[in-house]
Amino acid sequence: MTNNHPGIDDSGAGPVVVGHGPRRVLALHGWFGSARGWGWLPDLIDTERFTWAFLDCRGYGARAGVAGEHTIAEISGDALDLADSLGWDTFSVVGHSMGGIAAQRVLADAPGRVERLVGISPVPAGGVPFDLQSWALFDGAADNPGNRRAIIDLTTGNRLSGGWLDEMVRFSLDNCTREAFGAYLTAWARTDLTDDVKGNPVPALAVVGEHDPALGADTMRETWLRHYPNARLEVLANAGHYAMYETPVRLATVLEEFLGQ
Repeated sequence: MTNNHPGIDDSGAGPVVVGHGPRRVLALHGWFGSARGWGWLPDLIDTERFTWAFLDCRGYGARAGVAGEHTIAEISGDALDLADSLGWDTFSVVGHSMGGIAAQRVLADAPGRVERLVGISPVPAGGVPFDLQSWALFDGAADNPGNRRAIIDLTTGNRLSGGWLDEMVRFSLDNCTREAFGAYLTAWARTDLTDDVKGNPVPALAVVGEHDPALGADTMRETWLRHYPNARLEVLANAGHYAMYETPVRLATVLEEFLGQ
């Protein structure tokens, strides 16, 4: 689940930086991801047109040992610090799942710096409501790898191979601390940024998979498309919650068409 592409600056000591093009993109990973957990997407980036910087949230990947509060506001602050360290005054932000609500917090914190906003199966600005049974499944995932596997299977439509599910679970276990994983659940599920972003005119794209049962097209129509007047929705066929693994070429194409405008 890692990438060793020659175009990737992957020293292991900091953010993964891909490309050297003029269009700058901050990428914020999901609950099961990391800076090196974006499937095949980094290998498909047009490195002449784009420069992508993939952040590790505190407690993940190269920053597993970095202490933190594990909040959405903290992810945003770290993302803006990364942009500053790269000398980026303006940039686009792409967030997957948990990273989708974090990307919206970056917009709220620095609206003049964000050129374009993309959510890939993004947690909406208002978080995610859970029933008791679903909360028990997700809340138990920090300690129980079986819960993690069930969540990944559920959110990809119960249609993908067991070997892939097992590898995704292994990657998750190897690339974040139990404490961070547990704490971020409350952060992304129960943070509400709606009032901070609603009506923002930023060009905004939500990309979802047709097989994602929770963060799919219907949810985006009720949230993302209502919050952002210049938003549009792209539904990927044959994908669930992890388009960077399931349909990476189509995802990269959609992203570059939007980010390159």
